[in-house]
Amino acid sequence: MSSEPLDIQTPSGTFETLVDVRWGDMDALRHVNNVAYFRYFEEARVRLFAAMGLDGAGGRYGVLAHASCDFLIPLMYPARVVVGMKRVRTGRTSLELDCWLADAGDARTLHARGRNVLVCADGGTGRPVPWTDADRRAMDRCFAA
Repeated sequence: MSSEPLDIQTPSGTFETLVDVRWGDMDALRHVNNVAYFRYFEEARVRLFAAMGLDGAGGRYGVLAHASCDFLIPLMYPARVVVGMKRVRTGRTSLELDCWLADAGDARTLHARGRNVLVCADGGTGRPVPWTDADRRAMDRCFAA
């Protein structure tokens, strides 16, 4: 397994957060289990929504419509990971993100790369609703260059 250099400049244009790897995230081979990578991306999305003020209090939620992950290099416990997200596209109701995961001790080497598509949804109906101007300004702040 080869290492892959980070292909984006950080923190410019990215939303980043640190997540501690837990002992229970390991599999029988002492690698961080593949499911945990999706949990790390999830934690970063939750923190992004909180930073945007899209926490459901206003009756709207961010809903995950797509998630993918390419596993590049195994992570080993103990570790702290940097989870980064870069905005690819903002649609009328959707937000597409490139995601990456690196060990905080070597943030230039990717361990995983993924893609998430989020949809803004009405909490009562579950139907997609357009991003507001305030949402778009919050996104711009979170992904400021």
